Amino acid sequence: MTHHASGSFEVKLNPLPLHWQEDTAGLGRMSIDKQFQGGLSGVSRGEMLSAMTSMKGSAGYVAIEHVSGTLNGLDGSFALQHSGTMTRGAPQLSVSVVPDSGTGRLVGLEGTMTIDIVDGKHSYQFEYSLPGDD
Repeated sequence: MTHHASGSFEVKLNPLPLHWQEDTAGLGRMSIDKQFQGGLSGVSRGEMLSAMTSMKGSAGYVAIEHVSGTLNGLDGSFALQHSGTMTRGAPQLSVSVVPDSGTGRLVGLEGTMTIDIVDGKHSYQFEYSLPGDD
């Protein structure tokens, strides 16, 4: 059985240094700090790597974040993996639960998340399942 959680979140991104010294034009590294509200209530911390290109509107990023909180009343934590590209302004984003990363009452969690940004406000839709759902 698939479950659904939705809500909003606030995110703070802070620049971090890259670990190598060569020319890094266009490359970036950021810390992620989020506060989720709604069906998913809690915090996440993570890191993002990004690449900007000389073509306006084209870029890519990957990120891993660790989420701790309550998902529709179930306490625990899990990891999310992001992979996103922007091709001349056309976005493509995949955010999914890292397999076997769930803890507490979220052990065995599987799912995918979509993220929307409208007028600077972030919201999410999270489709997920847990073992024993029938």
